[in-house]
Amino acid sequence: MNKDTKFSSDKTMCFGKKLFSLSKPMVMGILNCTTDSFYDGGQYTSEEAIVRRAFEIIEQGGDVIDIGAVSSKPGAELIPTDVEIERLVPIIKLLRHEFPNAILSVDTCWAKVAKAVADEGADIINDISGGQFDTEMFNTVAQLQLPYILMHTKGLPSVMQTQTQYADIMQEMIMYFSEKLDKLYYLGVKDIIIDPGFGFAKTLEQNYTIMKHLKDFSVFKEPLLVGISRKSMIYNLLNSDAQKALNGTTVLNTYALMNGAKFIRVHDVKEAVETIKIIEQLNKH
Repeated sequence: MNKDTKFSSDKTMCFGKKLFSLSKPMVMGILNCTTDSFYDGGQYTSEEAIVRRAFEIIEQGGDVIDIGAVSSKPGAELIPTDVEIERLVPIIKLLRHEFPNAILSVDTCWAKVAKAVADEGADIINDISGGQFDTEMFNTVAQLQLPYILMHTKGLPSVMQTQTQYADIMQEMIMYFSEKLDKLYYLGVKDIIIDPGFGFAKTLEQNYTIMKHLKDFSVFKEPLLVGISRKSMIYNLLNSDAQKALNGTTVLNTYALMNGAKFIRVHDVKEAVETIKIIEQLNKH
């Protein structure tokens, strides 16, 4: 990882054994291998469907395949670690065999699961809990030396939408990330991506406050990930639903990219890649 103290457009990050420049934003294509995800639950549960979706992400220009085996939507219950491992390990094995050069990110908040998928070739650990649900997660990520996505939330998904009280949401989030980053740096974790956690323990208004102040997170000199794809902050505002939220997703991704996002996590890879291409063209002039 680039050791510069100043975050710059040529910052690099190591995925697998390769070094990648973040001069251009990266697209994370979502692969939900669950039956109850809020948008595409149940579509990618067979091996054939999983491989087809992974191929689609790569073919459309996605940089990272982000794999989840449990829904973290509001009200969802997390599953036991052994069950999560039983679901994820065969998927990682399958995708690593079919796409040996793909960057694989795995959604989990459990250290035991992180270790299991890392052993099978996962490249990134994407933890919605920011180490809050498993006290061993930070130590495990430090031992694995994998890039770690540090997200903000409060409470388990089953109760998080009852925990949306903040005196000053931006101030509290800045403190949260400051404390977590200090712990990760102390343990020797080098590659960290910050995720504000849109929709996690946040009201619609709070989500837009965070979006408006995205540049505040630049104080950390770490890459920023934005994941708002087809979320309720879009379709509830527009009195619509997730199926009709692509236009709103593109609008917010555009705003995020223009305000410092280096990763966007999406269901619709082609549209996200096109958005980045247009913004890159604008930035030339």
